Amino acid sequence: MTSLRKRLTPTERRAQLLAVGTRLFASRPYDDVGIDEVADLAGVSQGLMYHYFSSKRDFFAEIIRMESARMVEITAPDTSLPVARQVGDGLRAYIHHVDTHEHGIRAINRGAMSADDGIQSVVSDELRIQQERILDALGPHARDDPALRLAVRGWIAFVRATCIDWVDERAVDADTVYDICMRALDGLLGIGRSS
Repeated sequence: MTSLRKRLTPTERRAQLLAVGTRLFASRPYDDVGIDEVADLAGVSQGLMYHYFSSKRDFFAEIIRMESARMVEITAPDTSLPVARQVGDGLRAYIHHVDTHEHGIRAINRGAMSADDGIQSVVSDELRIQQERILDALGPHARDDPALRLAVRGWIAFVRATCIDWVDERAVDADTVYDICMRALDGLLGIGRSS
């Protein structure tokens, strides 16, 4: 008896491969994930994998682009809320993502792919969007204040470094990481904390 498998469109197949890769890179280090394993789990040949992605690096870079776009989406602020709440909600979403994608986070920031210009460009774009969101929430004067821009950029770098260290050590829980980051923001900007 032959199994009837639905033939996927190229768009569906590409999405399937990226979903499998995202799952693998979220659970294991970059060097421990092979293209052959992705192909096998997706039920396709390695040749078809290379039809969609020219290399493992390109495959991983596309996952980073996709996840970065997702991160921008899930951290989008509700601009009707106070500034601290807008930032706090986005921070909780970011911490949850780091918690559930720790191997991918390590690969981007500390692993073999951390020096890759293309991947770092995607990460930099995402961080710039987050900075602009906070500056927008602070009001029209914020963009014209170089000290404020610097403080916001520094806070984002602090959050990123804190979360990377957290996934390595797991010495505290996610709520403590959130509190540390929000206290740092309050110290820099004096906007008050709100949970």
